[in-house]
Amino acid sequence: MHELTVVSSIGGAYPYFLRDCPTDGFAKQLDFRWEKKGKTKASITFAISDDLEAVSLPQSPFGGIFVEMSLSSSALELFIQTVVEELRRRHVRSVRIVQPPKPYEPNLDLINYLLFKNGFVQESVLSHQFFIGKKKIKKLVKKEQPKFQAKAREAGLKVQVGPIQNFGFLQDIRSWNREKGYEANFEDKRLIAQVADYPERYFLISVLKDGQAVAHTLAVKLLPDSLYYFLAAIQSKAALKGLGELCLFQLFQLASDQNSSFVDLGSSDTDSGANHGLIFFKSRFSNDISNKITWTLKL
Repeated sequence: MHELTVVSSIGGAYPYFLRDCPTDGFAKQLDFRWEKKGKTKASITFAISDDLEAVSLPQSPFGGIFVEMSLSSSALELFIQTVVEELRRRHVRSVRIVQPPKPYEPNLDLINYLLFKNGFVQESVLSHQFFIGKKKIKKLVKKEQPKFQAKAREAGLKVQVGPIQNFGFLQDIRSWNREKGYEANFEDKRLIAQVADYPERYFLISVLKDGQAVAHTLAVKLLPDSLYYFLAAIQSKAALKGLGELCLFQLFQLASDQNSSFVDLGSSDTDSGANHGLIFFKSRFSNDISNKITWTLKL
């Protein structure tokens, strides 16, 4: 017999470390665990706001249901139903679940199906491009490395890759994005706090010309064996060709060094629809695609 356990998610140890990070504006952050004989079979973390909205997870790339051990479809559906009933008992008025793409949760299709069958409504879809396969990542890096090293050398570029030492690059990213007419979507204080708590999960890739940064890419290990292309920007005034490709190659070099099983290149969206130019740009460095779906339910 399964039973539901609800505890604070803060201070917990999770492969997806953002479940342990508090969310501004949300009074509680709770982990709902589906347990049998003391073992967690499935779980989901919700941040609950003062106006009784439960979100998994706000201010993060995703939250969602994670199946942690073998679980039948009927037991998984019962978990969803029991969580909804517990949220209703706590007077929660609405639920939002951002279910991660398949590389993060192999049971994605079944989870999405069961959410739909239990009354959840699809609110939005974002399509993420991935490069999957530890050996394939290493093979790509070995093949492309001489070419990108030669291009960087010919252009007089220096690449720095490593842990974050200071946060001046955030202002560069914000400024360079504004020059192109759009806002970078990140919160400085939250990001700085996460880096302070999990410095081993964040890596900064910077490209320098004559000692000055002309491009930045921030990579995050959302799971211990993954790498997420989180923030990136190029100084348009630099007028240097191939900076975007160079940054992506360095991301893959880092993924190879970290023995990552997959690289998540993120979504490619504009306010009006799919960003086909960005999708095409990433296609050279991706071999799979999977959707991140946001589900909602009014209680």
